[in-house]
Amino acid sequence: MDKEIFVDLYKKYIKREGADELLNYLLSSKSDFFEAPCSTRFHLSEPGGLVKHSINVFQCLKAYLERPRVKEVYNLAYSDETIAIVGLLHDLCKVNVYKKTIRNKKDESGKWIQVPSYNFDDDLPYGHGEKSVYIISGFMKLSRDEAFAIRYHMGFSGVEETFNVGKAFSLYPLAFALSTADMESTYFLEN
Repeated sequence: MDKEIFVDLYKKYIKREGADELLNYLLSSKSDFFEAPCSTRFHLSEPGGLVKHSINVFQCLKAYLERPRVKEVYNLAYSDETIAIVGLLHDLCKVNVYKKTIRNKKDESGKWIQVPSYNFDDDLPYGHGEKSVYIISGFMKLSRDEAFAIRYHMGFSGVEETFNVGKAFSLYPLAFALSTADMESTYFLEN
């Protein structure tokens, strides 16, 4: 179901040159985008968690940008294509990095049991947001707003220097909006 929702949103909004090739990659056997979890043990650590998170972030971002205060006071306005690109594709860095494993966990009675889990193993250790920008840019051109939004979507919770995060948020408000949508999705919808 989430796969169909993602593909429908992608095809509806993302039309720029290279978009079809990127979608074909995500749908191919070279990518586990639609089967991957979103994290090893935290939010949406389950098969299909990554695509579910991507849809959630898109929806949260779209709703945030539709708020009257955001439009009228902050003067933020972005095309549906830009909103879809940054919302749906911000975590492409997570494609092909989660490997299935088993871990020990205590059950309700305190007894140790084995449960399915994931290990993080990245063969392209290029960072988080910057890796997503790198992957997308191999298929289609991003605007500067889009690239900075994806690069800094982790906000102050990432490993970046805080000065750079604040500067990026100031120069490229879409980065703040995407970070807000990502946190809302992670902490309110998925936790």
